[in-house]
Amino acid sequence: MTGALPSYALWLIAATTFLAYVLGSVPFGLLLTNLAGAGDLRQIGSGNIGATNVLRTGRKDLAAATLGLDAAKGLLAVVIAWVMTPPDFSAHAAAIAAFAAVVGHCYPVFLGFRGGKGVATGLGAMLALSPLTGLLGCAAWLGMARLSRISSVGALSAFVIMPLAALALHGFSFQHSPTPMAALLVSVLVIARHHENIARILSGKEPRIGDGKR
Repeated sequence: MTGALPSYALWLIAATTFLAYVLGSVPFGLLLTNLAGAGDLRQIGSGNIGATNVLRTGRKDLAAATLGLDAAKGLLAVVIAWVMTPPDFSAHAAAIAAFAAVVGHCYPVFLGFRGGKGVATGLGAMLALSPLTGLLGCAAWLGMARLSRISSVGALSAFVIMPLAALALHGFSFQHSPTPMAALLVSVLVIARHHENIARILSGKEPRIGDGKR
């Protein structure tokens, strides 16, 4: 992308950003647990609407479905931006959409802007923006979660690694590739949303995977 954007490009980017935010706002974890009769997810465990808290209901199937759907909305937001915008600025529209989808999950309009932490949605968005970066993030998440048995340790590891991976793969030039900047912004948001988890990790009080099932 070079030079000033034409007005139609700005409108398209605004439209895809809005769609990404709305898509990110869909609370699949809450919807699935309510439909399955597993209770109000906001009253269970940490009260979070993500897959880790869904697992605390004892329903692994619902947790897996939540994980997949939350990742899919991040991925789909990026794909929509790629498809809806011309090649000259599609990469930048997709990068903005990736961040907007994660913002939507963290601050969903449908739940009074009180949402999740953006892990699965962020990973899905990064898989679409830069598959290798996303795969490295997934590997770090799964590996560290398995090693530590603490989901948030895996998540934090993934979002520390992905901006570095994106930088190594794409360089740091917003004009050339907006992917590293998108990875950085998404990671900063996700890590900030984990501030309570970080405090519990440091104090040794963070729950381990499998704890807190009903």
